[in-house]
Amino acid sequence: MHPPPPVRLRVLLLSGDPLRSEAARRALDAAAVPVDRVDGGRRGLAEALKGRHDVVVVDAAVAELSAVEVCRALRAWSAIPVLALCGAGDEGDRVRALEAGADACLAPPFSSRELLAHLRALVRRARGAVGPPRELIRLGELEISVRDRRATLGGRPLGLTTAEFVTLRVLAERAGRVLTREELLELTKGSADEAFDRSIDVQISRLRGPGTRNRMRTGAAVG
Repeated sequence: MHPPPPVRLRVLLLSGDPLRSEAARRALDAAAVPVDRVDGGRRGLAEALKGRHDVVVVDAAVAELSAVEVCRALRAWSAIPVLALCGAGDEGDRVRALEAGADACLAPPFSSRELLAHLRALVRRARGAVGPPRELIRLGELEISVRDRRATLGGRPLGLTTAEFVTLRVLAERAGRVLTREELLELTKGSADEAFDRSIDVQISRLRGPGTRNRMRTGAAVG
């Protein structure tokens, strides 16, 4: 089986910490990936909402609006994948970014190859390119459109992050089965994406929240 072709990217970088932001910019430039760099959370958010980019990279130290505020605002209006750049060993920044809607976190040092692997994995998930090709999944009131990366419950759209959508899709595709945490990690990864591994518990917690728990019955469970 041949590997999938590389995902073409146009990246929006919201700068913050000079070292992290510059490392990301250099890594993307080295890989000849188009990147638009914006200083400041407000300007960056406005640019992200124009829909001209495939993925947003936001530094935890972005000015004006924090990375958490940027992620929350994006999730209210957009499903664009978001990668947060956090300090090495700073678990608090990572958890806050993930809970606010970031799809993954990455801490330096990182190579251009590692950064691109993360970004391409996030974009593949956003485009519904993870797992077996199945365009529409219906389970009771739950309907998942893989092509459009949309999920509705009783006809009402669910505001899911990319990672949450992938997790929900994997569970729905295996309705009636009990998945171990390790199996779910393997099924949702799709690539060597360690940041997504660390966020899986956050995704499950959000999917089990009161907004969906009382009405959604996929039949799949995590053991």
